[in-house]
Amino acid sequence: MTPAHRVFCMDRTETDLLVIAIADLVNVGVFVVDADMRVLIWNRFMELHSGRSREDVVGRSLFDTFPDLPAKWLSRKFESVFLLGAHAFSSWEHRPYLFRFAHTRPITGGVDAMRQNCTFIPIEADDKVTSVCVTISDVTDICMAYQELQQRQQAVADALAQLTIRNNELSEVNAKLAQAHQQLAQSEKLAAIGQLAAGVAHEINNPVGFVLSNFNALDRYMTEMFGVLSAYERAEGDVSDEVRRRLQTCRASSDLAYLREDAPLLLRESKEGLTRVRDIVVDLRDFSRVDSAHAWELIDLHRCIESTLNIVGNEVKYHADLVRCYGEIPLVRCVASQINQVVVNLVVNAAHACLHLPSGERGTIRVSTGRSEHDRTTVWFEVEDSGCGISRENIGRIFEPFFTTKPVGQGTGLGLSVTYGIVQAHHGNIHVDSESGRGTTFRVTLPIERDPGETAPISTMDLPTNSTAERSCPV
Repeated sequence: MTPAHRVFCMDRTETDLLVIAIADLVNVGVFVVDADMRVLIWNRFMELHSGRSREDVVGRSLFDTFPDLPAKWLSRKFESVFLLGAHAFSSWEHRPYLFRFAHTRPITGGVDAMRQNCTFIPIEADDKVTSVCVTISDVTDICMAYQELQQRQQAVADALAQLTIRNNELSEVNAKLAQAHQQLAQSEKLAAIGQLAAGVAHEINNPVGFVLSNFNALDRYMTEMFGVLSAYERAEGDVSDEVRRRLQTCRASSDLAYLREDAPLLLRESKEGLTRVRDIVVDLRDFSRVDSAHAWELIDLHRCIESTLNIVGNEVKYHADLVRCYGEIPLVRCVASQINQVVVNLVVNAAHACLHLPSGERGTIRVSTGRSEHDRTTVWFEVEDSGCGISRENIGRIFEPFFTTKPVGQGTGLGLSVTYGIVQAHHGNIHVDSESGRGTTFRVTLPIERDPGETAPISTMDLPTNSTAERSCPV
């Protein structure tokens, strides 16, 4: 008889012993239970990790022998396998273990018990499931690797989140840097324009001065000349008739009476025009103030406002009527050129707001000054217009750099931002009261006295990125 034939002809006892021997050789837990949950096979792996020998377990109820098992869940598993005759599986991800065995990585640690994958295999006899074989695979290594992978993924996610935060911060810094660069360019441009204006004002002032002086001298000469002509007229009676006729003919042809009346008027109007030119040039020079651009000094705020209004008069006269309401205020220590810039920005904005009034309707711009009643150490000036006003959604952003509601190319969005920076540099505050369709009022409050030794910052470089100026919008 061949060996194969001998295996084929082995009796049931030999077959069972062979199955048990094979089960003992594999490095997985193997046990078999019948329909009454009695243990039929218990391999060496299960003996080693459960601490219970084959003799103690085989033939006894599984749940009585191991009361810590999840009886309800495990019973449902067995019932489904007996009923359906199909394999079932339980992963450690859903149920970490069936038997609470000590894990096989005591040194590295990381888990509290062996992680197990369980397979439920139906065993049939005569087309009927008579028992169920359960295999238990030790997947602790896989579990620990998976946990380590999750930790690394979490570390990568945390690093990515931090990187995203840093990237956003860098983007904000870059945006602020770009704004600062544009502000610096604008500041340099304004400084260059101021220097150019000061130079032009100086160059214009010299010829205007001597032309005006020449007109004054010409006025005196004309007065003396007309005096001499009057003397000649009085002396006509002392000359011969022929000479008298010739003088009368000459006087009639030259219309001496009209010249005597019109010449002084022409001289007076010319001197007034030259005086206006001289005043504009002086105001332009005072406005630029290149020689004291950042010096604190006591100034007459009314004089400062008037010189600025003289400069921007062309922006206002076609769109609005300018009304002055000045109160009694003392001299104020400030940087005059920067206060000039504040007045320019507020008045020009008021003039532009009046552009949007109904056709043909002129606006009104009121410039007022006064001394604070509740704080006698401060003064204020305000610019009020009857223009289009500021909408609710925009009033909170008007002091932000580069924010503008004007069409592209018609505004830089720096006017009110520069104004806010200057007022803050002077330790003052700016208050805006506006409503769409009702007009706008800006009030600037400044301290009267500052430390004369304090140096003012360059206002266009000290701009807020998110203004917190005092604002109000009536409801």
